[in-house]
Order: sequence, then structure tokens, then C-alpha cells
Amino acid sequence: MAALAVLLVMAMAVLAAATAATATTPRPFFVFGDSLVDSGNNNYLVTTARADSPPYGIDHPTHRATGRFSNGLNVPDIISEHLGAEPVLPYLSPHLDGRKLLVGANFASAGVGILNDTGIQFVNIIRMEKQLRYFEQYQNRVRRLIGEEATRRLVQSALVLITLGGNDFVNNYYLLPFSARSREFALPDYVSYLISEYRSILQQLHGLGARRVLVTGSGPIGCAPAELATRSANGECDIELQRAAALYNPQLVRMTRELNAQYGSDVFIAVNAYRMHMDFISAPAAYGFITSKVACCGQGPYNGVGLCTAFSSICPDRSLYAFWDNFHPTERANRIIVSQFMAGSPDYMHPLNLSTILAMDAAAAAAAAAMP
Repeated sequence: MAALAVLLVMAMAVLAAATAATATTPRPFFVFGDSLVDSGNNNYLVTTARADSPPYGIDHPTHRATGRFSNGLNVPDIISEHLGAEPVLPYLSPHLDGRKLLVGANFASAGVGILNDTGIQFVNIIRMEKQLRYFEQYQNRVRRLIGEEATRRLVQSALVLITLGGNDFVNNYYLLPFSARSREFALPDYVSYLISEYRSILQQLHGLGARRVLVTGSGPIGCAPAELATRSANGECDIELQRAAALYNPQLVRMTRELNAQYGSDVFIAVNAYRMHMDFISAPAAYGFITSKVACCGQGPYNGVGLCTAFSSICPDRSLYAFWDNFHPTERANRIIVSQFMAGSPDYMHPLNLSTILAMDAAAAAAAAAMP
């Protein structure tokens, strides 16, 4: 009992330090990846991978299409709420300037993958090598604002989210019956290749100063309404796409562990997006959804064919649907996902959940600030 009391006191002290630190200056936040986390960069590009027209954004605070592939807020927005900050702006936004740069930036672009040839059908998107170049450019802009040392501290203290992998399957390997990558690689070899390339991306992020990176695995891509509409005869998740995710995710976790061992710190946090999604896909009623198969907005079987447009059928109550469009969750589903980011067990967040990370890092920052 005494040991438990000591642990409780320590936990309360850590949380108090976290509260004190975040009450003044929200933690900077950077976002990289694909349409699951794009907050509007593609609005500024000539591409078909866009979400800047109604009914996207119907439940956003502005009730306008913002470029988010959601009826409202996406995962980065909701994480920003937990950081006590405004959502970070897309890097290409003309409004991201001056002091707003210090909040962070979203570099994500719908359609991208780990590989440069993923999403080629969308033509003009911000591939990962360019997202990383933009991150360098961002730091140069901040240096001119606050100086070299303050910029280094800002970047190293930031939280980073990166979401990649799903498009490398659905918009590359399985895009066509005989895609170039599927002819080049058997699936296990392709997964190994993806992991190798993803390792390089994460190493580059570390080299650019990132020290706390949430790395999401692939969700259950075979269960998306788009795949049910085109690949499922009975409404069950597509076995082959599920197999791809089952091969990819454990290797991604192993790779993050290896990098953490290499750097001697828990830099990379493996996020089990597959399990987070499957919780409400496999038992939608338990989470208040009436369906996890039919998208709220779309057309054709499961509303999974084509894009969500002004001509699509749309459900009247988005909170009852797990999927907003053919691939992307509703805001309510995103909130369930982020709740697991915050408080999930090691089965969801390895080795630490986000609440623990924020508390630990805030306590460390407070201790460093108190040193003479």
C-alpha cells in the first residue's frame, strides 16, 4: 500500500507539471502523411485528391469544406485539442506565417505513400521527400523569426504525427489487377521493401530534429467501404488486403523498436491503428454506430463507389456512421481513435500512450527549466 501511495503521488506530480507547462505555451505539433491527416494542403495543388467541396466539412466548426477528408475534424485536429492548441495550419496555407509558425505545421498530402510512385494517378501531390524538404524550409523560416537555438529547441520539443502505408497498398500494389509493384514483388517482399523505405523516412525525421514521433500503422484497409464495394461479395472485409495489413503492421512495430534502441530513447511510438479501427468495425453497436460497412457519403454498394460529392447520398446523422466517405472515418470515429492515442494500453500504443508522453515530457521540461 505504501508503494502504491508513492506511485500515486509521483503520478500526480507528473500530471501537475504537465498541466503547468501546457497552461502557458501549447506544445508545437507537426503532421506528415496522407489523406487521413491532411488538413488542406491539397487545396493549393492541381490534383484530383481534394476535399475542398461540400459536403466535406458539413460538421466542421465553420460548416465549410476545408480540405480535410472528413465531415468535421480529423485526427490531428483532435490531438491539437488535447495539446490545448488551435489546429495546425497546412504548410501551403498563406496564413501560416509569423508567430503562427511557432504552433507547428501540417505537411500531409492526400494520396501519398511511403513510395514515390504511390498515388501517381493523383498527379500533383506532396510526396514524402518533398514533405521533408518543406520541414527543412519551415525550420529556416522559424530561424529567421526566433534564431538558431530557439528553433532547435522548438523542433526537438514538438510532437510529431506521421501516417503512411495504406496508400502503398490500395493506391499502388492493389490498384490494378497487375500493377507494376505487384509484378515486381511478392507481397511479403513488398512489405519488407516498404518497411525499409519507411525506416529511411523516420531516420530523416530524426535527423531533422524530431524527438517524439507517433507512427501509425495501416488500418484495416480491406474493411473500407471502397474495398467492400469492389472486392467483397458478401460484405466481409477483403481477405487479401487484410493480409497485407497483417504483414505490414508487426514489421512496422519491430522497426520502431529497433530505431529506438539505436537512438537510445523512445523517439518513435508505434500506433496500432489497425486495432483502433477494428474495435468499432467489428462491433459498431458497442460504440454507438448503426453501421461500419456503409459510408455516410457516397454512391453505389456501401456508398463506396467514387468520391463523396454534392450529388452523393448523405446520411442525416453522421455520428451514427463509422465511415464518412469510401475510405475515411467520421469525426466521431476519429475521436474514438484519438481516445486510444491518449489512454490506450501497450496493445494500442507502444511503448507509451500519448497522455503518458505529454506528462513525462512536461515534467522533464519543468525540471530542466528549474535548474540554475
